[in-house]
Amino acid sequence: MIKPKKKASKRKTITGEDLYRLRVPTSVSISPDEKQVAYTVERMDEKEKKYFSNIYLLNIASQKSSQFTFGDHSDSQTVWSPDGSQIVFVSTRKEKTGLYLMPTGGGAEKKIIELDGAISRLQWAPDGQTLVFALRYNDSHYVKDEKEKKKEPLYRHITRLFYRMDDEGYVPKDVFHIFTLDTASAKLNQITNGKTDEYWPTVSPDGRQIAYVSNRAKNPYYNYLLHDLFMRPIKGGKEKKISTPAGPISAPKFSPDGKAIAYIGHDNPDDAWSITNEHIWLINLSGRQKTKDLLKGFDRMAFDQSITDSSDVHETAVLFWSGDSKRIYFLSSDTGNTNLFYVPKSGGKPTRVFRGKCHLKGLSLNGKGTIAALVYADINNPGDIMTCPASFAGEKKALKNTDLNKFLRSEVQLGKTTDVMFKSFDGTELQGWLLRPPKFNSNKKYPAILQIHGGPRVQYAHTFFHEMQYLAARGFVVFYTNPRGGAGRGETWAESICGGWGDLDYKDCLAAADYMEKQPFINSKKIGVTGGSYGGFMTNWIIGHTNRFKAAVTQRSICDLNSFIGSSDIGYDIEREFDGFPWTNPENYEKRSPKTYYKKVKTPVLIIHSEQDLRCPIEQAHQMYVMLKLLKKKVELVIFPEEPHGLSRHGRPDRRIARLGWISKWFERWL
Repeated sequence: MIKPKKKASKRKTITGEDLYRLRVPTSVSISPDEKQVAYTVERMDEKEKKYFSNIYLLNIASQKSSQFTFGDHSDSQTVWSPDGSQIVFVSTRKEKTGLYLMPTGGGAEKKIIELDGAISRLQWAPDGQTLVFALRYNDSHYVKDEKEKKKEPLYRHITRLFYRMDDEGYVPKDVFHIFTLDTASAKLNQITNGKTDEYWPTVSPDGRQIAYVSNRAKNPYYNYLLHDLFMRPIKGGKEKKISTPAGPISAPKFSPDGKAIAYIGHDNPDDAWSITNEHIWLINLSGRQKTKDLLKGFDRMAFDQSITDSSDVHETAVLFWSGDSKRIYFLSSDTGNTNLFYVPKSGGKPTRVFRGKCHLKGLSLNGKGTIAALVYADINNPGDIMTCPASFAGEKKALKNTDLNKFLRSEVQLGKTTDVMFKSFDGTELQGWLLRPPKFNSNKKYPAILQIHGGPRVQYAHTFFHEMQYLAARGFVVFYTNPRGGAGRGETWAESICGGWGDLDYKDCLAAADYMEKQPFINSKKIGVTGGSYGGFMTNWIIGHTNRFKAAVTQRSICDLNSFIGSSDIGYDIEREFDGFPWTNPENYEKRSPKTYYKKVKTPVLIIHSEQDLRCPIEQAHQMYVMLKLLKKKVELVIFPEEPHGLSRHGRPDRRIARLGWISKWFERWL
């Protein structure tokens, strides 16, 4: 009997232009009665070459969503009023930021106020009329002439150590303060007036007190992890310092019964870059104040450290109390996943509420706290809204409430991704994801690309990466791994490269290449390497120490640690990572700078950099390009105007597509 031939799949492979079709949920907020979920969805507009986001409302019972806000603008920080009748949100429209109010039962939106500044941590006070947030005015706020606002200043007088921020430019002279806003009268009231930033406000359940975070160290920019927690009456009054261990503090939140404050932090103010685990800490406000680490012994961070190119944010700290004040919920990244946990108010081993091979990118609880609303992503899904019981094994009763990117299943044939564990040179187990091209033929030998993540204290995870799928669709096997020095495996893992980038992490990358060469479907003579930021550093390091890779693309990279310290927006803090400054430990800076080894480079290398990158500044790319050119190496340079460090995640859409094209063309040329 002749078997009928299978119908050829009509699904196409993914393209760069498919970025315009993606709908990515960026935040989630559940209503006080736990019956509705407000969530924001971001899209890219091809004509305008911009990102826009709107708010949607989900009815959990009917599983139906409706669009709540409309228009080509960016809505964010969605917050339900205490009675659930209104939603307040921040919206950026025509380069102006405003606070808007909209009834949830239907009706027109109302602009409460427009502010020339940055609004952070928006929330309602319990009275249902007052808003609380942190606000920092732009320099232009103090310029009264509208025509003069848009002009560059005559000069910039810099006195602070931290004065620039990637994707923002020069930091305004003003600092963040805590404000209240009456929604009825639009009266704005400044609550704090310190000389340093005051942020992360949280309002007590009785509405009388505001707690907030500030660094009041004598030299805060030299001791940026020395945070303190303060409290003062919401109607004004004397500030009171709350005793906490020395260290960073974020996401403070009063318990519903008002007897405690929980926050995320640690007690090591001399920490290097995100090595010490940040845990949930509890301050008992009744009687004698005591601060306790509730997660002692839990060798993970209490926030999301997974990265993806479908979102611009990671390491955003959030925590939520249960309605009875007995539990605290948080996200944590663990060996390639970001899952949901809770810890009892008394402390102890945390309970995993939502387990799975996934990336939980957002979390919200409200009211009784019996339902968790989540932004969920996995290997083949950029994001959807899910709800689940806020109890052990909640994933078994979870509901997927949206289907925002259905076209990826019905119209696109994605490459198959397999998560693998393999051994490094010393027997240490490493994690990676092996992505095969669509329409994979096991009898064929494919060129392959090793991808190295940035950070370094982040992790690749079970989450969607458009870039990886794009390269697989171009006919490459893609292998992306988590070498030592990253996140998701504990403090010892993270600290293993401190003081010595290019040692264990380099050997782990070579172990990944060994694994690739052993795969029967990979052409061992056609393997390339690429990475961005710290991954760019590692790419630069690799081509100066081995010729086994036949092509390299280094992106937003570092080649000279000596100049990085002064040219990067965060370079001044590099001494914690490299055992001193260039003038106190010059040998290590020379040894650990990839440019020291450029004479040995034989690998054809493409340098991709953004002109306005303040994290790994463009001077690093210029140095590398000129040095390799003078050494007569095979090198080319592609510069993207106007773009910051995060071009691959949130750059102008057409430039993101062009970047992908350059990476693909370079590897097609040399592999």
